[in-house]
Amino acid sequence: MIGQRIGYIRVSSLDQNPERQLEGIATDRLFIDKASGKDTSRPKLEEMLRFVREGDVVLVHSMDRLARNLDDLRRIVQNLTGRGVRVEFVKEGLHFTGEDSPMANLLLSVMGAFAEFERALIKERQREGIALAKGRGAYKGRKKSLTQTQIVDIRARAARGESKTQLAREFSISRETLYQYLR
Repeated sequence: MIGQRIGYIRVSSLDQNPERQLEGIATDRLFIDKASGKDTSRPKLEEMLRFVREGDVVLVHSMDRLARNLDDLRRIVQNLTGRGVRVEFVKEGLHFTGEDSPMANLLLSVMGAFAEFERALIKERQREGIALAKGRGAYKGRKKSLTQTQIVDIRARAARGESKTQLAREFSISRETLYQYLR
């Protein structure tokens, strides 16, 4: 049974270009998430998992685009292959069918572990770089969303009972950011 070629793409931020991940690869349907890999809420991944059928091929640029960590990667691949869906990782040149050899399963685990390790190293280097920059006084953190005048205004208006949702919209900030300013 020949099924559809389904592409799954995940970019970490809204300004990243998703097209480069499966560029030049023909797909019948494409699911694109714009979410951090650590984020458990990936609606397009969930939609893709519900959509695929036996005989389909799921194409993903690389292992780290599909899963948050090694356990997540193995769970997703085993779920798909157990339903008769082939999974292909373009960058690594690996494919999994459910009838994989012990060597293929070892490769999945090893490559997934390397991807997880690489991500941990990147985060560690980032933390070290930020600490050094803070020590030099070069790193001030993220720029504040609101000026001090706006913060005073928002606090006064919230104290008078104005809708927090409306205030967040008016100042173009999330409700969580609004609550941080109100604390």
